[in-house]
Amino acid sequence: MSPVRDKNYDLIHALQMSLEHVYRMETYIADADARGDTELATWFRKIQENNRKAGDQGKQMLMSRLQQEGR
Repeated sequence: MSPVRDKNYDLIHALQMSLEHVYRMETYIADADARGDTELATWFRKIQENNRKAGDQGKQMLMSRLQQEGR
């Protein structure tokens, strides 16, 4: 449950989580690569790319919403 009932807060929080997962996957990818587990490393890279896309979409959405509110 969100501590703040605000659509922008929810968007910011989801954006932060997506970008955090992009960063976190670097560690998981490195661990899988170090163990020679290319299947797992590939899967983590796919997750990372999905989160990167979600982060980019979230940034665009937030920017658009904040600009609309500023009018």
